[in-house]
Amino acid sequence: MFEKDLDQLNIDFLLKLFGTLDANTEKLEREFAVRIINRGDSIKVQGADKTNVEMAAKAIEQLQPLSALSETIDENSLNYVISMVKDQREDELSAIYQGCICLTNKGKPIKAKTVGQQKYVDCIKKNTIVFGVGPAGTGKTFLAVAMAVSALKAKEISRIVLTRPAVEAGEKLGFLPGDLQSKIDPYLRPLYDALGEMLGGESFARFLEKGIIEIAPLAYMRGRTLDDAFIILDEAQNTTPEQMKMFLTRLGNNSKAIVTGDVTQIDLPFIKKSGLVEAMEILQDIEGLSIFKFSHKDVVRHPLVQKIILAYEKHIKDNPPKKTTKQSFRRRQP
Repeated sequence: MFEKDLDQLNIDFLLKLFGTLDANTEKLEREFAVRIINRGDSIKVQGADKTNVEMAAKAIEQLQPLSALSETIDENSLNYVISMVKDQREDELSAIYQGCICLTNKGKPIKAKTVGQQKYVDCIKKNTIVFGVGPAGTGKTFLAVAMAVSALKAKEISRIVLTRPAVEAGEKLGFLPGDLQSKIDPYLRPLYDALGEMLGGESFARFLEKGIIEIAPLAYMRGRTLDDAFIILDEAQNTTPEQMKMFLTRLGNNSKAIVTGDVTQIDLPFIKKSGLVEAMEILQDIEGLSIFKFSHKDVVRHPLVQKIILAYEKHIKDNPPKKTTKQSFRRRQP
């Protein structure tokens, strides 16, 4: 039997570590085949395998600074730390213990929750144009909006421009009532939600009224030059190559552009190629432009989301799509 003692642990951390009904420590015990014993301000890890005992101890040590970032140790954070320790990448976790990007309207700090998210934030800081590509729930859009709000508050830019192609996700919504703003609102709701959380409803409405924050469909970007702005193109997998080229050439002086999308959720007609896919092929070697790819490990939504993404990836790998030839759809002459 092998043992490892972790001494002088903070009582707040211990409460978070054990979680509701000891759910967190039970998860650690199952994953590493060990027993975790609480002894006041210390923990004893016991197990039949020395490597497992050491890995469990490393996971607990990494959870301590991570627990300071939030009120609880949630299932996502626990699973992420366990996977990083098993992959012998626990040293990389120090990257996410850095300062927050900005504060929400309620004073809650917004921080990267995974190493991938922190690398994405670093890419945005260092580059003028960044492509954030990955599965749902990885924080592509939310972190981009947080960086935009942070730059606006620091007066590094004078306005935020948010845009998105108005493509329906597999269903026809018909003609929508109201003015332009009312028509595009359903497509831009995720951006509204993120900005509302960070700025508060009143401040967000005031910035919209003054034009400090502008939300518009992608089609209205043509012919413009966007200076001194932080520009975010969301759901970019649904742009055509022409739209993507048009958007990227809107960049003006002292501006930064973030393009986010998921190439596995393209809603364009099958005969059209995604502008995001084409741009990633053409622009990968340009200085000042970075293409960052998230993985399923960066998913920070419900733990089931990560499992669903993995299941779809496995299905696609086992059942590759058949190649189709382009067909002509000319109207038959009578």
